[in-house]
Amino acid sequence: MTDKPTWARRPRDYAARADAAAARSRASTDADDRRRQDTIGITWAPFDVDSIQRSSVERSRHRFRSGLPDLIWNTAALEGNSFTLPEVRTLLDGVTVGGKRLAEEQQILALSDAYSRLDQMVAAGEFALTKSVSDELHRLLGRDEALESGHFRGEGSATGGGNVRLANGGTVLGVDEGPGGPHLLAHFKRLLDFLRTVDDPRHRALLYFASATRRQFYFDGNKRTARLMMVGELMSSGFDPISIPFSRKLEFNIALDELFTTDDATRLLRFLVTCTLLDR
Repeated sequence: MTDKPTWARRPRDYAARADAAAARSRASTDADDRRRQDTIGITWAPFDVDSIQRSSVERSRHRFRSGLPDLIWNTAALEGNSFTLPEVRTLLDGVTVGGKRLAEEQQILALSDAYSRLDQMVAAGEFALTKSVSDELHRLLGRDEALESGHFRGEGSATGGGNVRLANGGTVLGVDEGPGGPHLLAHFKRLLDFLRTVDDPRHRALLYFASATRRQFYFDGNKRTARLMMVGELMSSGFDPISIPFSRKLEFNIALDELFTTDDATRLLRFLVTCTLLDR
């Protein structure tokens, strides 16, 4: 007796089709990652920004100004500064704090000037994701500690730099700047060109932070400068500012290590959206 022909698809046929579709999806995702990495130096999976709430420019600025001592203290503490929050408030009130190193005091005052200048830019409608704005903010915050503050690596007389010491003790080599810094300038242009295609300001702000942090445009102060640029983009678009709390330093460092070793910014981006001032 001969078998009758079977016209219905067998389970293994569906499985084969599903496997093929999954392979095509993975290939498409891998291709997207390669394009992103080639364009702005990082890759990422989808991340939800809904917790960064829409407000108004004035309300965002008010929240930013009222939390300024806290913002400055957290930023400095993440850099290893030993000032406490009450000591930061005292220094910002114009009273010196005894027993502290001059370099730490200078760092706090430089951050205060940079944060205040950012607020002025947003208030005047002058903030934008541009090199000139980034350079001005970096010049203020890095004036006492960064080598050749106010311009990218390679644009001045000094060369090299950009190496990153990981929290786990390893080191990641910096992006080569090239004579006169053309490589970093090209990276920055590609970043801005890409961000112009991103409609949501929240995605633009966070992707800027991740990419600029990974590229290490400056000799020092890269995370601080990128953080100011991220906050400026959020506030000028009427969204709640982000402040990375010192209490979550371990999470932040783990996300940064992943970014620097794999170029994958997903963990960092998902961490940042949980750090709005309203979440504090």
